[in-house]
Amino acid sequence: MLKAYKYKLLPNEEQTVLLNKHFGSIRFIYNYFLNERKNEYESNKNTLNYYDNAKSLTSLKQQDDYSWLKEINSQSLQYSLKCLDGAYQNFFKFKKGFPRFKSKKHKNSFAVPQSVKVKGDYLHIPKFKDGIRMIKHRDFKGTIKSCTISLTTTNEYFVSILVDTNHTPYDKTGKTVGIDLGLKDFVITSDNKKYKNNRYTKKYAKQLKAAQQHLSRKTKGSNRYEEQRLKVAKIHKKITNSRIDNLHKVSTDLVRNYDNIILEDLNIKGMIKNTKLSKHIADASWGKFVELLTYKASWNDKNIIHIDRFFPSSKTCNKCGYINQDLNLNMREWTCKACHSHHDRDINASINILKEGNKIISSGTDDYRRGDEIRPSLCDGIICETSKILN
Repeated sequence: MLKAYKYKLLPNEEQTVLLNKHFGSIRFIYNYFLNERKNEYESNKNTLNYYDNAKSLTSLKQQDDYSWLKEINSQSLQYSLKCLDGAYQNFFKFKKGFPRFKSKKHKNSFAVPQSVKVKGDYLHIPKFKDGIRMIKHRDFKGTIKSCTISLTTTNEYFVSILVDTNHTPYDKTGKTVGIDLGLKDFVITSDNKKYKNNRYTKKYAKQLKAAQQHLSRKTKGSNRYEEQRLKVAKIHKKITNSRIDNLHKVSTDLVRNYDNIILEDLNIKGMIKNTKLSKHIADASWGKFVELLTYKASWNDKNIIHIDRFFPSSKTCNKCGYINQDLNLNMREWTCKACHSHHDRDINASINILKEGNKIISSGTDDYRRGDEIRPSLCDGIICETSKILN
């Protein structure tokens, strides 16, 4: 199994300069050959591939004007060409969008495909004479395959080390649960357990607003502008780190305690268009949560079952099956007109999701997807139904 371990780097001044040269060179090569591919197609209607670009890169490095490329790890330069070729393939095969030029204003990174070593608290990669110190807050076991070094908007350096290792799966519990994703509460289970939605964007909204107002009054390019930009970036970093930490904790708890996890296969892109809820939906990050839940289920031989997104889970009484057509977005609780059972909207939905998922499992038609059969990239399209609303 391949796992990635992320560590913060503490490079010295000389190493910082060389790292920045790598970022700039990788970005230059990507943009240079993207422009070359576009010009070749517009002029001659020919499509260049990776091998054409790799051959041109060798010739380019021999020119005096581009001799500085020799200071950069050649494998990293070639890997950027593979990324460019992959972007083109995604465009033609999967309609992912045409490749765009990279900007130094966004996250910078470069990959080291081979010759990566970790000795103690130091990372050793080609072109660097001495090891780069890193904060090794946890150990890893296995064979190092590659690493990716990145520079964040807060001017911090990180390395993500890809390791081929073994994983010990969680014990089987024999339990099945239905979960409902919401905004008032983040996750509601059929066992009547609720995970809080911390609403990190709302929590830091005033602090972020004040910092951005100060930034707007600074002159771009000045030292004070850069200082204030870092303050804004650190607030965004705090929001992101807090959110992803909570997503990991909730997803791990569910995978640890249940063998089958049933949820709705819903449409986040449609929900995001709701201008009143779009900010809160983005803050909840349901798509990322399902992505984490999916790969953790795959690692531990657990199942993720998706039911139809049009199934009326909130409107259906879990006791008698009566469908309440009068249920609106503001009603958090309702009473069934047929059997007079009183329901909490979200708990009722999660119980109905559980029942519907059990029907799919018991049908024996393999009409459900295990965790290892769902690509993480597909999770971006999974959202909660339109009946979710803030209280």
